[in-house]
Amino acid sequence: MSSSSLVARTGRHLQRYDNNLRLVSGCIPYRLAKTEDQRINVENRIEVLMVSSPNRNDMVFPKGGWESDETVEEAACREALEEAGVRGILKGNSLGVWEFRSKSKQEACSEEGGCKGYLFALEVTEELDAWPEQHNRNRKWVPVEEASVLCRYEWMRSALREFVRVMEAGKNKREHEMLVERKEEVPMTQEGEECQLMSTNCHVNGPMSTTSFGLMVPTGIFL
Repeated sequence: MSSSSLVARTGRHLQRYDNNLRLVSGCIPYRLAKTEDQRINVENRIEVLMVSSPNRNDMVFPKGGWESDETVEEAACREALEEAGVRGILKGNSLGVWEFRSKSKQEACSEEGGCKGYLFALEVTEELDAWPEQHNRNRKWVPVEEASVLCRYEWMRSALREFVRVMEAGKNKREHEMLVERKEEVPMTQEGEECQLMSTNCHVNGPMSTTSFGLMVPTGIFL
Protein backbone atom coordinates (compact mmCIF):
# COMPACT_ATOMS: atom_id res chain seq x y z
CA MET A 1 0.00 0.00 0.00
CA SER A 2 1.44 3.37 -0.94
CA SER A 3 1.88 6.07 1.69
CA SER A 4 -0.44 8.37 -0.22
CA SER A 5 -3.37 5.95 0.32
CA LEU A 6 -3.08 5.86 4.10
CA VAL A 7 -6.04 7.30 5.97
CA ALA A 8 -6.25 7.96 9.72
CA ARG A 9 -8.92 6.32 11.79
CA THR A 10 -11.78 8.46 13.04
CA GLY A 11 -14.59 7.98 15.56
CA ARG A 12 -14.57 6.24 18.92
CA HIS A 13 -16.86 3.26 18.40
CA LEU A 14 -13.91 0.90 19.08
CA GLN A 15 -12.37 2.96 21.88
CA ARG A 16 -11.23 1.08 25.01
CA TYR A 17 -12.06 2.28 28.52
CA ASP A 18 -10.95 1.16 31.95
CA ASN A 19 -13.17 2.34 34.83
CA ASN A 20 -14.30 5.36 32.78
CA LEU A 21 -10.70 6.19 31.81
CA ARG A 22 -10.06 6.38 28.08
CA LEU A 23 -7.10 4.16 27.19
CA VAL A 24 -4.45 5.94 25.12
CA SER A 25 -1.31 4.55 23.45
CA GLY A 26 1.60 6.33 21.83
CA CYS A 27 5.35 6.45 21.52
CA ILE A 28 8.47 8.54 21.69
CA PRO A 29 10.02 8.17 18.21
CA TYR A 30 13.80 8.55 18.31
CA ARG A 31 17.02 8.24 16.36
CA LEU A 32 20.69 8.26 17.36
CA ALA A 33 23.16 10.58 15.69
CA LYS A 34 26.11 8.64 14.29
CA THR A 35 29.46 9.47 15.83
CA GLU A 36 32.83 7.87 16.37
CA ASP A 37 33.44 9.96 19.49
CA GLN A 38 32.89 7.53 22.36
CA ARG A 39 32.96 10.42 24.85
CA ILE A 40 29.51 11.58 23.70
CA ASN A 41 26.90 9.95 25.93
CA VAL A 42 23.69 8.42 24.66
CA GLU A 43 21.44 11.27 25.82
CA ASN A 44 23.40 13.81 23.80
CA ARG A 45 23.14 11.64 20.67
CA ILE A 46 19.38 11.16 20.86
CA GLU A 47 16.90 13.15 18.84
CA VAL A 48 13.18 12.61 19.39
CA LEU A 49 10.38 13.35 16.95
CA MET A 50 7.54 15.60 18.10
CA VAL A 51 4.37 16.69 16.33
CA SER A 52 2.33 19.85 16.71
CA SER A 53 -1.18 19.74 18.18
CA PRO A 54 -3.92 20.65 15.68
CA ASN A 55 -4.59 24.40 15.70
CA ARG A 56 -1.92 24.94 18.37
CA ASN A 57 1.79 25.75 18.41
CA ASP A 58 2.79 23.38 21.21
CA MET A 59 4.36 19.99 20.61
CA VAL A 60 3.53 16.46 21.75
CA PHE A 61 4.55 12.88 21.08
CA PRO A 62 2.22 10.92 18.78
CA LYS A 63 -0.56 9.22 20.74
CA GLY A 64 -4.24 8.43 20.48
CA GLY A 65 -7.00 6.08 21.53
CA TRP A 66 -6.25 2.38 21.99
CA GLU A 67 -9.03 0.50 20.18
CA SER A 68 -10.64 -2.88 20.80
CA ASP A 69 -9.37 -4.57 17.62
CA GLU A 70 -5.67 -3.94 18.28
CA THR A 71 -3.00 -4.51 20.90
CA VAL A 72 -1.53 -1.60 22.81
CA GLU A 73 1.63 -1.94 20.71
CA GLU A 74 -0.31 -1.86 17.44
CA ALA A 75 -2.10 1.27 18.63
CA ALA A 76 1.24 2.96 19.39
CA CYS A 77 2.58 2.07 15.93
CA ARG A 78 -0.61 3.23 14.22
CA GLU A 79 -0.53 6.60 15.97
CA ALA A 80 3.12 7.09 15.04
CA LEU A 81 2.26 6.42 11.41
CA GLU A 82 -0.92 8.54 11.35
CA GLU A 83 0.35 11.57 13.26
CA ALA A 84 4.09 11.59 12.54
CA GLY A 85 4.49 9.51 9.39
CA VAL A 86 7.11 7.15 10.80
CA ARG A 87 7.54 3.41 11.16
CA GLY A 88 10.06 1.63 13.32
CA ILE A 89 10.86 -0.81 16.11
CA LEU A 90 9.21 -0.65 19.52
CA LYS A 91 11.98 -1.16 22.05
CA GLY A 92 11.02 -3.43 24.95
CA ASN A 93 7.98 -2.88 27.14
CA SER A 94 6.00 0.31 27.68
CA LEU A 95 7.86 3.07 29.48
CA GLY A 96 5.05 3.12 32.03
CA VAL A 97 1.40 3.93 32.55
CA TRP A 98 0.18 7.44 33.34
CA GLU A 99 -3.24 8.66 34.43
CA PHE A 100 -4.09 12.23 33.52
CA ARG A 101 -7.00 14.53 32.73
CA SER A 102 -7.82 16.24 29.49
CA LYS A 103 -7.04 19.98 29.30
CA SER A 104 -9.95 20.84 27.02
CA LYS A 105 -13.44 19.63 26.17
CA GLN A 106 -12.31 19.08 22.61
CA GLU A 107 -9.79 16.55 23.86
CA ALA A 108 -12.02 15.00 26.53
CA CYS A 109 -10.85 11.47 27.19
CA SER A 110 -14.08 10.30 28.81
CA GLU A 111 -17.18 11.89 30.30
CA GLU A 112 -15.04 12.75 33.31
CA GLY A 113 -12.07 13.79 31.17
CA GLY A 114 -9.79 11.04 32.51
CA CYS A 115 -7.24 9.06 30.50
CA LYS A 116 -4.78 6.26 31.08
CA GLY A 117 -1.81 6.49 28.75
CA TYR A 118 0.90 4.05 27.65
CA LEU A 119 4.03 5.29 25.86
CA PHE A 120 6.71 3.21 24.13
CA ALA A 121 10.17 3.98 22.77
CA LEU A 122 10.11 3.68 18.97
CA GLU A 123 13.39 3.49 17.06
CA VAL A 124 12.51 5.08 13.72
CA THR A 125 13.53 3.10 10.64
CA GLU A 126 11.39 4.85 8.02
CA GLU A 127 10.17 8.42 7.67
CA LEU A 128 7.43 8.94 5.10
CA ASP A 129 7.14 12.01 2.89
CA ALA A 130 3.33 11.83 3.07
CA TRP A 131 1.18 10.62 5.97
CA PRO A 132 -2.49 10.82 7.04
CA GLU A 133 -2.33 13.87 9.32
CA GLN A 134 0.38 15.86 7.59
CA HIS A 135 -2.00 18.75 6.84
CA ASN A 136 -2.95 19.11 10.54
CA ARG A 137 0.43 18.52 12.15
CA ASN A 138 4.02 19.59 11.72
CA ARG A 139 6.79 17.27 12.85
CA LYS A 140 10.18 18.22 14.21
CA TRP A 141 13.30 16.34 15.33
CA VAL A 142 14.67 17.89 18.52
CA PRO A 143 17.24 17.06 21.24
CA VAL A 144 15.84 15.56 24.43
CA GLU A 145 16.41 18.73 26.45
CA GLU A 146 14.48 20.82 23.95
CA ALA A 147 11.68 18.23 23.83
CA SER A 148 11.20 18.56 27.57
CA VAL A 149 10.70 22.31 27.19
CA LEU A 150 8.40 22.07 24.17
CA CYS A 151 6.21 19.25 25.47
CA ARG A 152 2.68 20.33 26.34
CA TYR A 153 1.89 17.60 28.89
CA GLU A 154 3.61 16.86 32.18
CA TRP A 155 2.85 13.13 31.86
CA MET A 156 4.73 13.10 28.56
CA ARG A 157 7.68 14.85 30.18
CA SER A 158 7.62 12.14 32.85
CA ALA A 159 7.66 9.49 30.12
CA LEU A 160 10.54 11.32 28.43
CA ARG A 161 12.56 11.18 31.66
CA GLU A 162 11.91 7.44 31.89
CA PHE A 163 12.88 7.09 28.23
CA VAL A 164 16.23 8.79 28.89
CA ARG A 165 16.83 6.57 31.93
CA VAL A 166 16.16 3.46 29.88
CA MET A 167 18.38 4.59 27.00
CA GLU A 168 21.25 5.38 29.35
CA ALA A 169 20.88 2.01 31.07
CA GLY A 170 21.14 0.16 27.77
CA LYS A 171 18.99 -2.49 26.17
CA ASN A 172 16.48 -4.49 28.15
CA LYS A 173 18.30 -7.78 28.82
CA ARG A 174 15.03 -9.71 28.60
CA GLU A 175 13.97 -8.37 25.24
CA HIS A 176 13.11 -10.37 22.15
CA GLU A 177 11.75 -9.21 18.85
CA MET A 178 8.21 -9.78 17.59
CA LEU A 179 6.73 -8.51 14.36
CA VAL A 180 3.46 -6.64 14.73
CA GLU A 181 1.47 -6.28 11.51
CA ARG A 182 -2.09 -5.27 10.72
CA LYS A 183 -3.94 -6.80 7.79
CA GLU A 184 -5.41 -4.35 5.34
CA GLU A 185 -9.08 -3.80 6.08
CA VAL A 186 -11.76 -1.20 5.49
CA PRO A 187 -13.87 -0.69 8.66
CA MET A 188 -16.68 1.81 8.97
CA THR A 189 -16.44 4.95 11.06
CA GLN A 190 -19.26 6.26 13.24
CA GLU A 191 -20.23 8.50 10.37
CA GLY A 192 -20.55 5.48 8.05
CA GLU A 193 -17.50 6.41 6.03
CA GLU A 194 -14.81 3.95 5.09
CA CYS A 195 -11.60 4.27 7.07
CA GLN A 196 -8.63 2.50 5.56
CA LEU A 197 -6.14 0.78 7.87
CA MET A 198 -2.58 0.00 7.02
CA SER A 199 0.09 -2.45 8.04
CA THR A 200 2.12 -0.85 10.81
CA ASN A 201 5.30 -2.69 9.78
CA CYS A 202 6.39 -2.30 13.36
CA HIS A 203 8.57 -4.62 15.43
CA VAL A 204 8.15 -5.03 19.18
CA ASN A 205 11.02 -5.99 21.46
CA GLY A 206 10.14 -7.36 24.88
CA PRO A 207 8.54 -10.20 26.86
CA MET A 208 4.79 -10.47 26.46
CA SER A 209 1.92 -11.96 28.43
CA THR A 210 -1.73 -12.68 27.65
CA THR A 211 -4.40 -10.62 29.41
CA SER A 212 -7.95 -11.59 30.28
CA PHE A 213 -8.93 -9.94 27.00
CA GLY A 214 -6.82 -12.48 25.09
CA LEU A 215 -4.37 -9.75 24.04
CA MET A 216 -0.59 -9.85 24.07
CA VAL A 217 0.73 -7.01 26.21
CA PRO A 218 4.07 -6.18 27.90
CA THR A 219 4.71 -7.92 31.21
CA GLY A 220 6.13 -4.74 32.77
CA ILE A 221 8.27 -1.67 32.13
CA PHE A 222 11.96 -1.70 31.25
CA LEU A 223 14.41 -2.91 33.86
